[in-house]
Amino acid sequence: MNTSTAITTKAASQQIAATKPSRLAMLTGFLLAPAPILLLLLFALFSVASPSFLTMFNLSNVLLHASLIGLLAIGLTPVIISGQIDLTVGSVLGLAACIAVGFQGVLGLWGAVLLAIAAGTVLGILNGVIIERTGVNAFIVTLAGMIGIRGLAFVIFGDTSLSTSDERFAVIGALKIGPLSIITIAFLVVALIVGAMMRQSIHGRNTYAIGGSRRAAGDSGIMVGKHVIANFALCGALAALAGVCMAAQLTSAQPSYGRDYELWAVIAVVLGGTRMRGGRGTIAGTVVAVIALSILRNGMNLINVSPFYVPVITGLTLIGALVIDRKFSSRSGGAGE
Repeated sequence: MNTSTAITTKAASQQIAATKPSRLAMLTGFLLAPAPILLLLLFALFSVASPSFLTMFNLSNVLLHASLIGLLAIGLTPVIISGQIDLTVGSVLGLAACIAVGFQGVLGLWGAVLLAIAAGTVLGILNGVIIERTGVNAFIVTLAGMIGIRGLAFVIFGDTSLSTSDERFAVIGALKIGPLSIITIAFLVVALIVGAMMRQSIHGRNTYAIGGSRRAAGDSGIMVGKHVIANFALCGALAALAGVCMAAQLTSAQPSYGRDYELWAVIAVVLGGTRMRGGRGTIAGTVVAVIALSILRNGMNLINVSPFYVPVITGLTLIGALVIDRKFSSRSGGAGE
């Protein structure tokens, strides 16, 4: 290694060290995100506005409805932290739901479930490989994938509803432990695991470094492509798991399942404090944002507000979150900028 290379590597390593967030920085970022404040405001508002809101039945429903979008959003968070995006998650959910139901007669219950999750993982890897090998923008690649995967589901399974042929699948979907659905518990467990991965593993720290400065990460010896593809694989796997959970909950599947879910997932990630340009974000923030959005939809339904207002209010909230994100980034200097 010559002197200039050594200097470059050392400088890159110093820049990487600066972009890797400390626990204090992650906690500060979480507290400054719009989601915790939004959650508290909505909780207080609907607690007063509707006597039914604070019932155990309703709160468990809030968490259940948050779980499917939550699984998508958790998978998206590392992808966005690394400076990428994946718009295929809703389509992967629909395809995985159909595979989990449609192949039960051929592979059995668990064989169909494993095939569904494997399919989601492979599609995620394919997204990552195409993006890394071709250099095409992730938005364009995954937008095309979103359309293509949805079309593939319709080609394979048709425009019909598939019903489960194994009663155990319906039993699992309806299973509860205490007041919580097994789907909610799966969502919370996944959140804990992925959150720990992002905070404590080498892969998690490198993901933050790549999002902070991709060039500096590469110069310091981080295998950027490997980590990016791994994040897309995780995203695909969790989207497929969400599809399996949705099919189990409804005891059926359609290729149209998950339509527009990718938009709600991206909104949740951004409201949770993850920067769209990468380098900053937490799983905890994403989880809080997903629950806040679920409370918004649930609470407006309880007070008989038209559901058509929910996207309007959510869109305005997202715009506000992006404005806050930009102001905060400009003040802090933004890692990697």
